[in-house]
Amino acid sequence: MSDIKASAIHTINTEADAVRNLVNGLTDDFEKAVKAILASDGKVIVTGMGKSGIIGKKIAATLASTGTPSFFMHPGEAYHGDLGMIESRDVVLAIANSGQTDEILKLIPFFEHNKNVVIAMTGNPESTLAKHAHYHLNIGVEREACPLNLAPTSSTTTTLVIGDALAVALLTERNFKAEDYAVFHPGGSLGRRLLTRVQDVMRHDNLPLVDKTTTLGDVIIAISDARLGIAAVVENGKLIGVITDGDVRRAMAKYKAEFFNIQAQEVMTRTPKTILPDQRIVVAEEMMRNYKIHSIVVVNEANEVVGIVEFFNVSLAG
Repeated sequence: MSDIKASAIHTINTEADAVRNLVNGLTDDFEKAVKAILASDGKVIVTGMGKSGIIGKKIAATLASTGTPSFFMHPGEAYHGDLGMIESRDVVLAIANSGQTDEILKLIPFFEHNKNVVIAMTGNPESTLAKHAHYHLNIGVEREACPLNLAPTSSTTTTLVIGDALAVALLTERNFKAEDYAVFHPGGSLGRRLLTRVQDVMRHDNLPLVDKTTTLGDVIIAISDARLGIAAVVENGKLIGVITDGDVRRAMAKYKAEFFNIQAQEVMTRTPKTILPDQRIVVAEEMMRNYKIHSIVVVNEANEVVGIVEFFNVSLAG
């Protein structure tokens, strides 16, 4: 094994061990911190210096996107005016591995005066920051993955994991759902899938509509021209059945020479799967997967055909 690969394996194993050991350092303060955030009608203000600050930005972003209003505040900028952004109802999440970072400690008197609930994330429960916080979350590690035991590596990973644990606990307690997540991520693929409606992607012009007395020869033409693999059978404007290209192939095998004289009503599926235009496309996608179909007829409340949605278009929307 090369020295380079051995170094990578050592780093991964060291950080993995540090993460596993977090369980041993988890105290009742974690649950109390979660409940304090849930009880607050303010924001979670995350602050930290250096590498802790970089991880803090990610934690703040994760909290904000999962139902807990949050933003990152640089402690240096805070000391020069940004403290004005903090309200008394806000909860402060202060991150410092040593628990002795000067820029963070300088803010403690303000937090106390402002009556903010302070949650400290440190690797030292006996540190100044830990002792001046209402709740302490232990991110301590036995050693950094850095061979010099200097560069923040294992400690930044444990900080990130505890931050994720906090966010997940909060979203679970809030009963935060995928639809809620999509609201905060409208530009992402999940957002598009959860917010896009069937009417946004369905085919609504040149639909393959046939009468129940239409012969299968003409049904083939309708299916072929529309290129949707399906024809909707209608009567007085209402959907009464569907014929798929699979139905056509089976009818050919069954009726042979009589095939072109057979009417649509004799081979159509009389209880087709349908969907309303205002349904989300994830519902259409789930139906297609469950029933192993590639197209669904879209009908309105009066059971009139208004479109057809394909699995291909549903997949593209995601």
